[in-house]
Amino acid sequence: VQLQAYGGGLVQAGGSLRLSCVASGNTFSINAMGWYRQAPGKEREFVAAISWSGATYYTDSVKGRFTISRDNAKNTVYLQMNSLKPEDTAVHYCVVGSSAYDMKRGTAYPEYWGQGTLVTVSS
Repeated sequence: VQLQAYGGGLVQAGGSLRLSCVASGNTFSINAMGWYRQAPGKEREFVAAISWSGATYYTDSVKGRFTISRDNAKNTVYLQMNSLKPEDTAVHYCVVGSSAYDMKRGTAYPEYWGQGTLVTVSS
């Protein structure tokens, strides 16, 4: 599976961005899709994930601000990010895994990673 992410950029605090990620290759095997991020000097962290049936999971810091969705027919996952804060600045990675719930819990690691797209939020 190959993942191509789009939509990163520079935005002011309080603004919005929408990330998209298109999967190609062995897409019939895709179950969960999601997003991780890595801020400068920090470890990579889980952001959000969505199961094939549409169940969604978020890290606490983005609940109420970010919305993950997917279009299974297009093999695409989206991350709508609203009310962005400077601490959201990070490289955001699109991922594919076996279980959205287990990615949220940290008990399963994604099987495939995209190349990352940079989101910069200025104060």
